[in-house]
Amino acid sequence: MKNQASISLPAAVCLAILGTGFAMASPMATPSHAGMNEAMQMVPAEADLVKTLDAQKMHAGEQFEAKLSSKVHLKNGTELPRGTELVGKVVTDQMNTDGQNSTLALRFTQAELKDGKTLPIKATIVGLYRPASGSFYGATQTPNYWTDKTLQVDQIGVIAGVNLHSRIAARNSGVFVSKKKDNMKFGVGDEFAIAIAPRS
Repeated sequence: MKNQASISLPAAVCLAILGTGFAMASPMATPSHAGMNEAMQMVPAEADLVKTLDAQKMHAGEQFEAKLSSKVHLKNGTELPRGTELVGKVVTDQMNTDGQNSTLALRFTQAELKDGKTLPIKATIVGLYRPASGSFYGATQTPNYWTDKTLQVDQIGVIAGVNLHSRIAARNSGVFVSKKKDNMKFGVGDEFAIAIAPRS
């Protein structure tokens, strides 16, 4: 079962398209809202974390990888095959000090195809889910309910005590926030639901 999330959408969009477990935040009334043009260039995808991402052991600037769990067709005609590796970096890794929230900001930067070619990408994390069964890569796949009307996502309790905040218009792919310093850890096979496009 998916964790609760709120997604900012134009008012005309029906909540039903988001699936169970999502709640709509204050709608964005004007189509000129920042990020709308970027959202129109993006498509939904799912990618599984390749190695454990532990905020206590990683630092800003370090890389992480996730693999596409199915084929993705980008709006410019490029096809990203299943298994394409999405490479990102830790942008901010600030653990709880002096009562402040712990923050982990991630940014996907490129797709590495099996033939060795790389493609600069813009990706927004619109969800993070634990495998429903099994603990190995590719065990399950969670549907990605993102649409090109979605401009902002707030997923509460993505894992215990950790919230996800992301905006299509932001440079970072997503920011994870926790009041604790010892629970910002994502494991192999955890699935990122993303919106992805080539980076211009």
